[in-house]
Amino acid sequence: MRGAKIFSGSSHPSLTDAICERLGTTAAQCDLGKFSNGETSVSINTSIRNQDVFIVQSGSPRMNDSIMELLIMISSCKGASAKSITAVIPYFPYSRQSKKKSHRGAITARMLANLLSVAGVEHVITMDLHAAPMQGFFGKPVDNLHAEPMIAKWIRTNVPEWQEAVVVSKNAGGTKRVTSLADALKLNFAMVTTDRRREPNLDSHSLEASMLFATLTNGNQGYESRRGRGRTTTESSVNSHPQYHQSRSPTQRPRSPHNGNSPPRRERSPPSRQSNSNIPATTNSHPRSQTHRRSPTPTGSSPLVRSQNVDSISPPLAPSPRRHPLLRRATAPPSPSASPAQDPVASPEPVEEYTDERARDVITGRLIQGHIVDDDFPSPILSTISSSTHITAEFIGPSHFDSEHYRGNVDFMTSSIISNASSLQLHKVNTSASAPAMDNHALGGSYDAGASSDEEEAAMRDPEVEQTITLVGNVRGRTVFIIDDMIDRSGSWIAAAETVVKRGGAEKVYLVATHGLFGDGALEELEECDCVDWIVVTNTFPIPEERVRRSRKLVVLDCSMVLAEAIRRNHYGESISVLYQHV
Repeated sequence: MRGAKIFSGSSHPSLTDAICERLGTTAAQCDLGKFSNGETSVSINTSIRNQDVFIVQSGSPRMNDSIMELLIMISSCKGASAKSITAVIPYFPYSRQSKKKSHRGAITARMLANLLSVAGVEHVITMDLHAAPMQGFFGKPVDNLHAEPMIAKWIRTNVPEWQEAVVVSKNAGGTKRVTSLADALKLNFAMVTTDRRREPNLDSHSLEASMLFATLTNGNQGYESRRGRGRTTTESSVNSHPQYHQSRSPTQRPRSPHNGNSPPRRERSPPSRQSNSNIPATTNSHPRSQTHRRSPTPTGSSPLVRSQNVDSISPPLAPSPRRHPLLRRATAPPSPSASPAQDPVASPEPVEEYTDERARDVITGRLIQGHIVDDDFPSPILSTISSSTHITAEFIGPSHFDSEHYRGNVDFMTSSIISNASSLQLHKVNTSASAPAMDNHALGGSYDAGASSDEEEAAMRDPEVEQTITLVGNVRGRTVFIIDDMIDRSGSWIAAAETVVKRGGAEKVYLVATHGLFGDGALEELEECDCVDWIVVTNTFPIPEERVRRSRKLVVLDCSMVLAEAIRRNHYGESISVLYQHV
């Protein structure tokens, strides 16, 4: 390309060479090195005056060095009178820190965008940002390219019977990306979600709740014991019988005392518990009573049934063995000449009945240390709770458990709960000098407002934490594409793959992502997972050639064609809308 220069950073030189080969040019000469004290050194060895400069520098395992090198290269080109400077960043560093994860956290992605602008960049080309709103961090134009058309083309070409496959999101945050690919391929989609339970801990808030519960419980017992002293044994036993209140008629109920000047207050009869089929039609005077009565719907037809009964306190009907399709029936108001046998009050008909067979596709499983376990597997949460939240009388103090303490006139709701909790926390600090600090909550400190992916991975690897994983969708006997923007750690991917295979009955699983980071031995762990058949990523992030050769499941797609076309169209002032379209 005339009037353009392409420079390569040290993070991903092979990708830069592939881009230059597609553009029919070579990378411009520059010297990249480090001084003896570790500082980055950049020297531009060619003239770039009045030239469009494109600097290709992606994220790498040496993330901070790559960022500093990019900033220095941009500043050097600006000082060399370049016409325009475009940063081509296939994987944008710190993209996962695009929002505050804690109340004292930093939005690091915005800080990096500000650094690029200050250095002198005028345009940014990237691919599949972790969060699309990150484009607003820049005061310069940003082209956020998508790998979806390239991935969809590979699926159509290399996956047998892809028309019957299902696209699955491994978390709720990736549903938009999954539905976009599913719409492009005209496939069904499903979702896997994992709850984010925290490890049970004995902080001050849980201690306050525990002491409040103990106080109220013991207080109620003491109140009942004092209340029962004035009653005879016969009255107490009769009143405690379960059929006592049902057998007494309204006229036999004790009336409140009244004087002779005022008439006794009329007692209202309680609502009848009999079926509404014995109620005559003339007793119903409400204008909507005849048109909006509903009969109990069979509960065995589907897990999701919306119904309203005529008598809400009547016992539910037995489940019907028949299955009803999704239907909606309406009953017209009866005519005045209708016989009592046809009256809707005597024979109530449902106005609306919804049953959804798709609710049968909701499957749950137990997740311990990132793997699906059987239902009879012992739960680590029960043992953790029983060992960490057991509060004894010796720990809290004998006054809270002594029954004699409640025989006086004590207001149990306004007792000194806060002071007890404060003294208890001080007692813990004094008795255990090495105890960890109490967790701060959302209103007071650095409580995490939204758990990050690293925290989810840590929770999956914790042997004392059990999670519930849910699969929504039908994947039985089908090929599954689990989609996300990056593969960094393997825990959530293995959990989703085991769920769709062991619980959902999927036949083959493809893990598909744009950026293959593969940190902490994630690629090797995915290789060992029997539920994973293929791992598909692009070369936006540098993967060592040795790891690619050793892997039997890894497929790396070349994104240099998309980036080269974006550079060419940007240099000649052409539209890049065609790069977002599926071929």
